[in-house]
Amino acid sequence: MTTGLAGLVALVTGAGSGIGRAVAVQFAEAGASVLGVGRRADRLAATAALHPGIATLVADVREPGAPEEIVRTATERWGRLDVLVNNAGVFVGMPLERVEAAAVTDLLATNVTAPSLLAGAALAPLRAAKGAIVNVSSTFGHRPAPGAAHYAASKAALESLTRSWALELAPDGVRVNAVAPGPTESEALLAAGLTDQQIDQVKADEAARIPLGRRGEPAEVARWIVQLADPAGAWVTGQVLAVDGGLALT
Repeated sequence: MTTGLAGLVALVTGAGSGIGRAVAVQFAEAGASVLGVGRRADRLAATAALHPGIATLVADVREPGAPEEIVRTATERWGRLDVLVNNAGVFVGMPLERVEAAAVTDLLATNVTAPSLLAGAALAPLRAAKGAIVNVSSTFGHRPAPGAAHYAASKAALESLTRSWALELAPDGVRVNAVAPGPTESEALLAAGLTDQQIDQVKADEAARIPLGRRGEPAEVARWIVQLADPAGAWVTGQVLAVDGGLALT
């Protein structure tokens, strides 16, 4: 359904796996040039191998100067930047009785501060292109998450940023939207430090709660991120689209 992505340039963070990898591939298949950013060279190489339209940059978006370096890499290579997808994020389970200041700080640095600084660094070329920002939230950005309240709060913050940026940047013709995935097949649970048995239990519990009866696939979420970035959706901004099998309804 995408109609206007050929010749555009998209920057995708967290492109080494899961939703980010699927987003990078779908943008490239739609004719865009893609800069996939992530922290692991091997995973980025695996993403780039899926389509010749994908270039990569190893970078940690949380590091000082990284947002400017990332944007500069894209604009120096292609001369423009049309789409920013803030996909990089972390999940941290943190019951209140075990909350630690350092863990909260790190969570917010990845899920709130980093996408903010990257969006700010990308603003000039996005304004020039009348481009789009798509933030990746979560069902738990607007649904309680007992035991993971700070993760939910970080995604709620990202959704609030999405709406405020949409109003702020509308006069420049820059659109800002978000996709809020439900539980999706990825490496997030493994990265959260769970055992294989715990991961299997979490997946079963999640599937049982989702009205459509299963967890999502990265490509299913990526499809909507690409749609929101497409210039064909030029009258859509400030929206948070739940792609979660109906979980937000429960």
